[in-house]
Amino acid sequence: MTERQKKILYAIIEEYAELATPVGSVTLAKLFDCSSATIRAEMVRLEQMGYIMQPHTSAGRIPTDAGYRLYVNSLQENLENEQKKPTLEEHAQSDRTTKALATRIQAQTRADYAIRTAVDSLVELTGNLGLATIGDQLYISGFGGLFAQPEFIQNAQVQAVGKLLDNIKPWLQEVQPNEAINVYIGSENPIGKASNVSLIISRFHSPYSDSSYIGVLGPTRQSYKRVMSLVRHAGLMLEEVLYDE
Repeated sequence: MTERQKKILYAIIEEYAELATPVGSVTLAKLFDCSSATIRAEMVRLEQMGYIMQPHTSAGRIPTDAGYRLYVNSLQENLENEQKKPTLEEHAQSDRTTKALATRIQAQTRADYAIRTAVDSLVELTGNLGLATIGDQLYISGFGGLFAQPEFIQNAQVQAVGKLLDNIKPWLQEVQPNEAINVYIGSENPIGKASNVSLIISRFHSPYSDSSYIGVLGPTRQSYKRVMSLVRHAGLMLEEVLYDE
C-alpha cells in the first residue's frame, strides 16, 4: 500500500465516522487537492485490497473491518510509542474532554463511585455504551445512546449486541486482554460477530482486582482516535485516583 492510499483510507474512515454516509471521490478530491478520477482509481485499488467496499452501485465507499484494523493498528502504535505514563495533572491539562473526565473522577471518594462515574462520563462523551468491571460485577450504562445509532435499526443486529453483552464478563475473565488499549472490531469480536460493533477496553488496577476493565461498545463506524484516547485516559485516571490515598 502506498502512502497516498493509506491517507485516502484513513480519510474515508474519518469522514464516514462523522457523516455516517458512504464517502465519494468528490469529497476526497477536495481534501487531497487532486482530480476525482485520481481518487476513484485509488479507491478501486483499496477495494481490491479489501480495505473499503461500495455498499451500493451509485454510492461512495465505506471501510471494511480490515480497513478499520489497519487504521486502529496505527493508532495503537502511536499510543505505545508514548515515552511515559501521564500524571493526573497532565491529563487534566490535555484538553477539554479529558479535563472534564479527570474532574468528575477526582470528585469521587469511593472506588465504585469513581468507576461508575468514569463509565457514565465515557457514555456522555462518546455516545457509545460504557462498561466496567467492579469486583464481581459488570457495570453497564448507555443502552439508549448505542441503539439510537443508525447501525442498529435491524433487530438481528440488536440481538447480536445483546448476545455479546451477555457473555462479555466471562470472556474478559478468561482472556484477560492486557494491552494499554484493546480494540476488537466487528467480526473480530469473539461473540456476536455479526453485531457490527467495536469493543474498546483498557485494563487498569483497582482495589477490586489487578485485572479490572473499563471501555465502550459502539458501532464500527466511530472516531477511533478520540474514543481510544478517552478510554485509555479513563483507565489511567482511575489508577491515579484509586491509589492516591
